[in-house]
Amino acid sequence: MSDAIKHECGVAMVRLLKPLDYYREKYGGALWGLNKLYLLMEKQHNRGQEGAGMATVKLDAKPGEEYIFRERAEGTGAIQEIFATVHGAINAFRKANPEASEETMPFVGNMYMGHLRYSTTGRSGVSYLHPFLRRNNWRSRNLSLAGNFNLTNVDEILDFIVAQGQHPRHNADTFIILEQLGYLLDEEVERLYRRFKEQGLKGQEMNDAIEENIQIEDILREASAHWDGGYVITGFIGSGDLFAFRDPQGIRPAFWYANEEVLVVASERPVIQTVFDLPVGVVQELLPGQGLVVKRNGKMKLSQIHPAHDVAPCSFERIYFSRGSDCDIYRERKTLGRLLVPDILKQVDEDLEHAIFSFIPNTAEIAYYGMMQGLEEWLNRRKCELICAGKGNLSEEQIRRILAQTVQTEKLAIKDIKLRTFIAEGNSRNDLAAHVYDTTYGTVREGLDSVVVIDDSIVRGTTLRRSIIHILCRQRPKRIVIVSSSPQVRFPDCYGIDMSRMGEFIAFHAAIALLRERGQEAVIREVYAKSKAQQGLPKEQVVNYVKEIYAPFTDEEISEKIAEMITPEDCPSEIRVVYQTIENLHRACPQHGGDWYFSGNYPTPGGNRLVNEAFIAWYEKQ
Repeated sequence: MSDAIKHECGVAMVRLLKPLDYYREKYGGALWGLNKLYLLMEKQHNRGQEGAGMATVKLDAKPGEEYIFRERAEGTGAIQEIFATVHGAINAFRKANPEASEETMPFVGNMYMGHLRYSTTGRSGVSYLHPFLRRNNWRSRNLSLAGNFNLTNVDEILDFIVAQGQHPRHNADTFIILEQLGYLLDEEVERLYRRFKEQGLKGQEMNDAIEENIQIEDILREASAHWDGGYVITGFIGSGDLFAFRDPQGIRPAFWYANEEVLVVASERPVIQTVFDLPVGVVQELLPGQGLVVKRNGKMKLSQIHPAHDVAPCSFERIYFSRGSDCDIYRERKTLGRLLVPDILKQVDEDLEHAIFSFIPNTAEIAYYGMMQGLEEWLNRRKCELICAGKGNLSEEQIRRILAQTVQTEKLAIKDIKLRTFIAEGNSRNDLAAHVYDTTYGTVREGLDSVVVIDDSIVRGTTLRRSIIHILCRQRPKRIVIVSSSPQVRFPDCYGIDMSRMGEFIAFHAAIALLRERGQEAVIREVYAKSKAQQGLPKEQVVNYVKEIYAPFTDEEISEKIAEMITPEDCPSEIRVVYQTIENLHRACPQHGGDWYFSGNYPTPGGNRLVNEAFIAWYEKQ
């Protein structure tokens, strides 16, 4: 993606199912689980670069010994910083206690949880980094959470838990979820305490009975009954229970794998495959509304926390956010590129002799391969048609010329350096930003060749105008065609991706410009009035009226306006823009129908409320 959009968060969990002696004998040390967590986090670094955190639980710590450890750090180097600190603590302990067993070392445990964070709320600082931790002197009341989520109805949930007598310290959804689950965990422990006290249990016998009988599924079910949003929540209880569960719409992704020695959970499938050297078929997807629980004794159970409904897994995961090394995602991205071929050919007048194809590095590369395969298939069909049309009357030289036709490809766009533009202001900053990309000179015939460059998505268009198109224009091609393997991004996300403001989207600005040019500004005022009138309504009654901004125009009209808007001043080349259709998106990614970014069809009621609030905020700031 030429315009950088922050990813969602990433989660990782490792649960060792054997005593630590087993890993020491088989793998050479008790740090095997810790090292696996590090790899799972590093392999998901793409999902969060604002900060990271990890937590560990020991199952066999004695009273008076620490059994929960946590470390967090901010910045793009957070993972390395965290694990350097962890290994530093381990080495310091070894030095001070040379005879101590590995089981007593800090951060060496049986359960590990990691998190990578991208902020979607603008809140930052170590206190907002996962895992979150709720402490208590009872092991069974200690709770640690990490997740990839965003709830749309935090205010409603806050009011609900305040009505129960709670007083959360923050109104961020992570704090709210922690307190809500923690409150219900306390209730569950208290219920079990009363039950076993009546049976005459006390002391450690009482603790063991409580820890063995905590019903995590019931806690998760009751806590999440009113949640609206996309989420994968992972966590563990100090007494040794672990859980992960997914929203009933399946918006955010999660995968797991288990054998006799380990259970692992991560946000992406190929990460688990790589770290544990596994074939694709053995890694399972956590299904919409499903929860995975591992008890202290290592027994695992899958439960349906909530029935799956309105299932809409995020399609942007397939287009951009997830790693392209997943076999299904790789195939889907290639299909997205191939499905664009008819529209691309139309833009270059089917003149492949004077067209050069490339991609914007690096996430569009897979779609580029699919586009190239589609073009080659089309060209081969054309060659057959020309030869057949000759009816055997073509000379050897004529056939040779037909067969020699190729699809021309060059590396035109190069991401040269990451300039530190924060040191400059105003025009100086823009001038520096224009040089983030470079081109390979001498690859285009001036005024003769069309250049076709594919990107995985065009969201803001800023980098295209200021850098990519600007630099490609230096070779003075006849035409520059910018191709997006995703449809037009028209609506904000509210489920955990940093795309929450209407003013971010060039498609929105194009539609607004068209309305004003054509004397239809009344539509803008009417959408504002309708949206404003819905404020205060229950989210279930809110309608997405922002769709009416786009309704008067075809996709092609908006694409043409976008092309005009991203054309730099004094550009010697004609600029055109081609977007994927929503229909082709669903053809390429049939199992991931979450297309609200493009269609405005939000899978939960909270989405409609937030898109209207985003439009109101934009309108009132004009």
